[in-house]
Amino acid sequence: MATLWVGPDELAKARFAMSPIANLTGALLVASGWREPALDTAWVASARAALAEDPVLRALAAVIRETRELPDLISMPPSGVDTNLAEELATLRATPHERALRDLRASAADQRGGRPLPLPAVLSRRGVTGRLADAFAAYWDAVIAPYWPRVRAGLERDIVRRSGLLATYGWARALDGLRSDLRWRADGRIDLTTMPGPSHRLVGADLLFVPSASSGGWLSLNPPHRYALVYRAGGVTEAWTGAGSPSPHRLDRLIGRSRAALLGALAEPASTSQLVAQLGMSLGAVGDHLAVLREAGLVSRSRSGRTVQYRRTALGDALAG
Repeated sequence: MATLWVGPDELAKARFAMSPIANLTGALLVASGWREPALDTAWVASARAALAEDPVLRALAAVIRETRELPDLISMPPSGVDTNLAEELATLRATPHERALRDLRASAADQRGGRPLPLPAVLSRRGVTGRLADAFAAYWDAVIAPYWPRVRAGLERDIVRRSGLLATYGWARALDGLRSDLRWRADGRIDLTTMPGPSHRLVGADLLFVPSASSGGWLSLNPPHRYALVYRAGGVTEAWTGAGSPSPHRLDRLIGRSRAALLGALAEPASTSQLVAQLGMSLGAVGDHLAVLREAGLVSRSRSGRTVQYRRTALGDALAG
C-alpha cells in the first residue's frame, strides 16, 4: 500500500490540475491493453491501430503493458494547474538520456508477472526522448486531437465540481469517489490501498490531482518538488464518440441520439455550457432537450452560485443504466 503523508502547508496549496500528456498516457495504456475501460469501441480500435503503426510506441507499449511502475519520463506531474501539450513534450525532450534510460529500465524490470523484460533496442538508443516526443505528438494528432475539445470540457467539469466540494466541505468530500482504493485520513494521510509502495512524505512539495478521460490510476513523481495523483474522471465516456457516429447505447432508439447523449453525459452534474462544449451541440438544442428530459422526470436542476446545474434523477439513472 502506498501512502502520501501531506502536511497542512502542502494541503493548503494542493490543487486539481489539467494535463494533456496524462490523458495521452492514459490513451496509450488503453491501446496497450493495460486497462480496459468501457469506452467507444471505434475510438479504442483507432487508438490501437495508431499505436501498432509506430515502432517507438509499440516498444513502449510492450514495456508498460504489464509494468507496476510507469516510466517517470512519460508520467511526470504537470508543472502547473493548466499545462499544454507543447510544454509537456518540451519537458520530455529535455530529459537527460541517462535519466530516461534509468526510468525505462526500471519500468521494464518491474513487471507484474515477476519476470523482467529486456529494454527494446529502439528505447535504448540516444535521442530516445526526442523520438518519444515526436511519436507522442503524432499520436495526439491522430487519436486525441479530434476529440479533445469535448474531452477537455468533461475534465474541466470534473475539476470545477470537485473544487466546489473542496471550497464548501473540505478535502474529505472533494476526494470522495476519486478512486475506489483511496482512503482519506484526518491526520493528513492519503492511503492508496491497492497501489504498491513506496510511501512518500511531502515536505514543501506541490500536490496535484489530475483527471484522465480514458485510463487513470497512477502516481506521478518528481520528488521532492511535485507529486500528482492521476484518476479516472466520471461522465466523460460520451466525449470519445465521434461526431456523426452511432452511439452504442440502445437508449438512442427510445428517446433519440441527442437526448440519450445528454442523459449519458449527466452521469455527473453539469451546466448547459459544459454540456455544449462536451457534446458539440448548440446551446439552443441542449436547452430544448434538457427541458424535455426534465418534463419526463429524467433530470432535475439546481442552482450553485450563479450556475444552474443539471443532474440525472433516480429514474434517469435507471433508464441510462
